[in-house]
Amino acid sequence: MIYLDYNATTPLADEVVAAMEPYLRQAFGNASSLHWAGRPARAAIDTAREQVAALLGCQPSEVVFTSGGTEANNYALKGLFFARLAKQLPTHIITSQIEHPAILEPCRFLESLGAEVTRLPVDRFGLVDPAAVRAALRPHTALVSIMQANNEVGTIQPLAEIAAIAHEHGALVHTDAAQSVGKISTRVAELGVDLLTIAGHKLYAPKGVGAIYVRAGITLAPFLHGAGHEQGRRAGTENILEIVGLGAACELAQSWLDRPELRELRDYFWNALQTALGERVSLNGHPQRRLPNTLNCNFHGQIGSELLAKLPQLAASTGSACHAGSHHLSPVLAAMGVSPTIGLGAIRFSLGRHTTRDVIDQTLEMLAACVR
Repeated sequence: MIYLDYNATTPLADEVVAAMEPYLRQAFGNASSLHWAGRPARAAIDTAREQVAALLGCQPSEVVFTSGGTEANNYALKGLFFARLAKQLPTHIITSQIEHPAILEPCRFLESLGAEVTRLPVDRFGLVDPAAVRAALRPHTALVSIMQANNEVGTIQPLAEIAAIAHEHGALVHTDAAQSVGKISTRVAELGVDLLTIAGHKLYAPKGVGAIYVRAGITLAPFLHGAGHEQGRRAGTENILEIVGLGAACELAQSWLDRPELRELRDYFWNALQTALGERVSLNGHPQRRLPNTLNCNFHGQIGSELLAKLPQLAASTGSACHAGSHHLSPVLAAMGVSPTIGLGAIRFSLGRHTTRDVIDQTLEMLAACVR
């Protein structure tokens, strides 16, 4: 079995499992309890918050734990909208056409409540033009939400430039960094963002846990109402087990950020595909400015899902995992101007820490034989 779908989800790292194990049995207390059983739980959450903050380069108090990337994205968008609504302020949001549904769907919902949303186009590489952001800004633009890196093609956006433009006009900046955290630098000061989303299961932590960075001084209406957990930002007893796992994964991620192995292996894979298939294969996404582990390519004359069906031992994706198996052109590729006759043959291969040269060679042999 070959797994090349790390952008969809990652296995738990051994170090993460080891960090979580004590909280399965012994350290079971409620972190809000002040007695002997609650104190270790509170200490574990505090440690995890520090580990996440260290990866992002922010203060621990600026980290809010969530149930995952989708909740964090919803909190950024809806929290800001409802905070402004309470002050009777209009809200205009700028985003892009290639965002994850966890951004696009909340935007659609907020439009039904009176928000205005501008969805910017991208070029053939999947890049947002910072000049288009500047042109879209209005006096009541409250938020610019642009993902740091696309989940399908891996293109990395000029986020710092976009953030500088937005801040000139008084707008806040959010980025969905679910795909980029743990792969490239996500230091919030370098990116210039005010809000940033993390999804645990994209960086070898468990599914069902995530976090959002909220810059100090920003007011968001609570997404969940109840008791005053997470500094009053998110009600509900903390998921200590998985929060510990996320913290351990963020600490582990720091040792992987500058290592070239994945990029070299991805480039080897792409070069070998070109050698084997020539003009029958083409690249989607920016040739250089993309995630080091991501290769999205079109197999001309093929249907991506049908090609993968012939290779049941290979786990890869025909687009984002949310649209796997669809025979419709990916909305991301459509926004990039990829023609359906070519784009329906797209497959996303995403490499991870367990990917080896042997795995790539086996994949190449199978794919080449199948396409031929």
